[in-house]
Amino acid sequence: MDDQSSGSAAPPESLACALPAWRNSLGEAHVLTEPHQLAPYLHSTSDCGTVPLAVLRPGTTPEVQEVARIAAAHGLPLYPISRGRNWGYGDACAVHDGQVIVDLSRMDRILHVDETLAYAVIEPGVTQGQLSSYLRDHGIPLIMDCTGAGPDTSLVGNIMERGYGHSAYGNRMQTISGLEIVLPNGELLKTGFGHYDNAQATHLFPYGVGPYLDGLFTQSGLGITTRMGLWLMPEPEHTVHFICMIDADDDLAAAVDTLRKLRLDGTLRSIVHVGNDLRLLSSGGPFPRDRTGGAGRLPADLRRQMRREAGLGAWTISGALTGSRPQVNAARQALRRALRRPGWRLRFLTEGKLDMGYKVARAFRGTGWGQRLQATVETARALFDMNKGIPSRRFLAGAYWKRRGGLPEHFPQQANPAADNCGMYWVSPVIPMRGEDAVKLHDTIEPIMTEYDFDLLLTLNTVTDRALGGVITVSYDKEDPGEVRRARACHDALLEAVMRAGYPPYRVGPQAMTSLNPGDDSYWATVRRIKQALDPKGVMAPGRY
Repeated sequence: MDDQSSGSAAPPESLACALPAWRNSLGEAHVLTEPHQLAPYLHSTSDCGTVPLAVLRPGTTPEVQEVARIAAAHGLPLYPISRGRNWGYGDACAVHDGQVIVDLSRMDRILHVDETLAYAVIEPGVTQGQLSSYLRDHGIPLIMDCTGAGPDTSLVGNIMERGYGHSAYGNRMQTISGLEIVLPNGELLKTGFGHYDNAQATHLFPYGVGPYLDGLFTQSGLGITTRMGLWLMPEPEHTVHFICMIDADDDLAAAVDTLRKLRLDGTLRSIVHVGNDLRLLSSGGPFPRDRTGGAGRLPADLRRQMRREAGLGAWTISGALTGSRPQVNAARQALRRALRRPGWRLRFLTEGKLDMGYKVARAFRGTGWGQRLQATVETARALFDMNKGIPSRRFLAGAYWKRRGGLPEHFPQQANPAADNCGMYWVSPVIPMRGEDAVKLHDTIEPIMTEYDFDLLLTLNTVTDRALGGVITVSYDKEDPGEVRRARACHDALLEAVMRAGYPPYRVGPQAMTSLNPGDDSYWATVRRIKQALDPKGVMAPGRY
């Protein structure tokens, strides 16, 4: 939320002066200006991407510092990305046209892994898949939290957006310690104890001494993170995934109230997901245009039929139990007691059950039933692996729900929703973990989705012991101009409605950043003053939050 940034283009002479300096610093190959070089950075799941002035690809922290110094000297706006896979929240696009993308994907070094104290030090280009493979390949008995965004996404990028994952470390912001940040003037800031020579607890105790600064650099345009300490988890002795199908739509409140109790008493330590039937159907295959009679959403009868065919409930609770076998067995018993209700179907998945499922699916692979079983088992395996710190592209399938042509032939390999022309907005309100609030949210957004003729794809995630992070997906066909317009209008109406209901989002895309300040707001006024102090020329990510 930066008043200094209107998105106006920098003077051409400024860019003409800066480009030779950047080429001298980074090398010709890492300063991109040709249209074909910039094209990948325009792709977005929103209705249109933004056009950068140039793309810079620094490979070291000193190079990032030099990039910032040159930008400040010439008044050129920078917009840093880690990998550019911020699906549904802007992808690789800056907030406005005419900014210079700083692509940090070359900075992909795993600088240190401490097996004893269970942490890693990484650069912003390190991906989920890279760190996961590194730990396995080196026989290190540690795992990381991962998200469903796939193995090609940046850990640092997601965490600086305050994203969350699936495990007990799923509230990822609480598992970092010691950042290295390049400020808008090129100065290097080290947070926590990192600015003291030979400090031994930089990556163990995040707060250091004095004001705690780390949060200032998340969801902000105050600097570029070039290094992060990330806590890891000991590989659990035992992992069991659980799924509970709930048949009745009206049982949502009871489900949320039950989960709150299980989170507060420590039975459930991982992030648990509550998804409606449409959210799961969207992950299982493309929107069935040939069965909807031209409607933009599933007719009620077809929705019920597809739910039955997939063996789904109106709502599905899923999560993982990890720890020693006695710990997991005790949690299983507690779950059985808590979720024993009419119309609730609780199942536990173990590696043994998955192996058996594969064998049965292979035996019946020539039948439709066998093929559906194999798809179910593969999805379950991906869920199981994700809770063991192994990311999968399979969960990106939901982004392709309304894509003309459905899943591409190469899916899930090289899955890239932005480049594959998927249309998707996310609206992500945070609500109290109370059943009445979950119902209120649902009842607030359902009429809006109906009005704009979109399916209501909703997931609620236990991001803390007391709050649910909602994800409302507006999935649309980017090849239908009318649907594109309706999707943007639907997104805007949803955002306004959840704000009015008292459920602001935890994260937004560039198209919504100007909607967050209601006017006379001392919070955003304070943010502006901090921005003015650290970035008086307004060159760092103008327009961002």
